[in-house]
Amino acid sequence: MSQLDSGAVAKSRVAIIGGGVCGLACAVSLQQAGFEVQVFEATTAYGQVGAGIGLGPNAVRALEAMGILEPLLQRLPQGNHFVKCFLFYCGLGDHQLVYDYPAAPELPNVSMQRAAFLEALSSQLLDLHRINFGKRCMSVTESSTNSGALNIYFTDGTTHIADVVLGADGIKSTIRNFIVNSGASMGGAAVQRSRRAVFSNTVYYRGMVPYSALLAAGFKTPMSDRPACFVGPNKHIVFIAIKPRDLVMVSASSTNYNVPLGTESLPEESTWVDDVPRDELQKDFDGWGPDVSILLGLMPEKVSRWSLHVVHPPLENYTRGRVALLGDAAHGMLPHLGAGAGQGLEDALLLVRLLKRPETNRDNLPAVLQTYSDVRRPRAQAVWEVSDRAGRVYDFHGPHGSTPEGLREDLEDICAPIWHYDLDRDLESAIEMLRANGSFAH
Repeated sequence: MSQLDSGAVAKSRVAIIGGGVCGLACAVSLQQAGFEVQVFEATTAYGQVGAGIGLGPNAVRALEAMGILEPLLQRLPQGNHFVKCFLFYCGLGDHQLVYDYPAAPELPNVSMQRAAFLEALSSQLLDLHRINFGKRCMSVTESSTNSGALNIYFTDGTTHIADVVLGADGIKSTIRNFIVNSGASMGGAAVQRSRRAVFSNTVYYRGMVPYSALLAAGFKTPMSDRPACFVGPNKHIVFIAIKPRDLVMVSASSTNYNVPLGTESLPEESTWVDDVPRDELQKDFDGWGPDVSILLGLMPEKVSRWSLHVVHPPLENYTRGRVALLGDAAHGMLPHLGAGAGQGLEDALLLVRLLKRPETNRDNLPAVLQTYSDVRRPRAQAVWEVSDRAGRVYDFHGPHGSTPEGLREDLEDICAPIWHYDLDRDLESAIEMLRANGSFAH
């Protein structure tokens, strides 16, 4: 019999596949609530993958509701932890200011290196041995001998048994295969290709530029602690001074809008992240304005190129039985509004709140997870779509065109539906659904 007995869901064995931002946040909150949690992370240690992370007001509120915000803020340097809104400049000609997104000093924001963020989160775990590094999940199956249990298989030949599996394993999610392949056990010996992760037709070039070198080279666009974006046809460049003003972090986006989403894939043998010569980046932005030429000319000789993938078409379900997806595994989106991590934390918050409910038990757990999916899917997909639309606006494909007036109309309040979302309403809606279908008593 499964350890997950009726009325004692907090004693269940929860396996979280993926120790990134939303996976770790979920683990910390569940462990503090008394759950037996194990985190399985494919990498051997937390490194610099992803470089930086920014969490908007909705994400900060989710961390606060999970009880893990204050310890996190204590690890951050003293400073102004409020939203710093974008400045948008034309990437062509003399770099005219197109739109100054109104300041929002009343809204909280957290920005830091991803590795430092994960370290700060993991330090809140009651038992650090609950994070298992070097564990790449290969598949998950429902046990044929242990009712309600799930078998997890790893590429190193080891296995783990759990009562609940939460897939926070990112855009290349293996757990998503289990959800999508609902008619199959998915117990093969090889890691299957992640279904629904498609090439977005967008590549990001990333690198750092010395701030002093920019000034010496005659860079004239104003620099501050606010992020800025050069917009232009089919491309845009995000840049911000960091550490403080020692370096400028640069992300240059280039998209092929002539190819429908999901119709082209990378070659089978290629990687999603590789290094390319700086010349390739400069050629991609040939003909842009002088400050763009200066900025890209100071990038490292080898530039990191990210072939961005997204979950498309949207999943019909984030759950199957006692397995649930959260974060990029469920709704991987483009990074144009920096909203992906926030959506993962919103997912984690609702999962934690529902699993901690006294009404949740062994018998209704699948219904509870299904309700989580029903509540979260419309919200996450709406954010997926506005993130996609933001990139189109930056690249002169917005509904009101590429004139300064059209860009301002499309950019105005574009972040508002993300930042001002009612997180408590998610829980209220879920409880209403669970009471309506009889899973929770009135």
